[in-house]
Amino acid sequence: MESLLTEIVVALLLRTRRPFYKSRPGKFVLVSSCVVGVVGILVPFLPVSKRIGFAPLPAVMVVALLLITALYALAVELNKARFYRRAERSAAGTRLATEQA
Repeated sequence: MESLLTEIVVALLLRTRRPFYKSRPGKFVLVSSCVVGVVGILVPFLPVSKRIGFAPLPAVMVVALLLITALYALAVELNKARFYRRAERSAAGTRLATEQA
């Protein structure tokens, strides 16, 4: 469950270099990501889940997983911003060196 949620979040965050709140995904991408996330959370609670080896998690564990996912998203967004700042400085330095040559 945690892996699925973090993969969805990372895919939504890394699809653009802009901050997530300034660049909204397409409607299909957003809706399908939300549906997959909700289904991923609900699967262990379905009656068929015991037949495939899943067990429901306690509510506190689901809340903890959502918190971990939110913190992971924050870390990804901060590091994405840092990466692009460094890339821009490096590109600017390369352009300056090329112009001076």
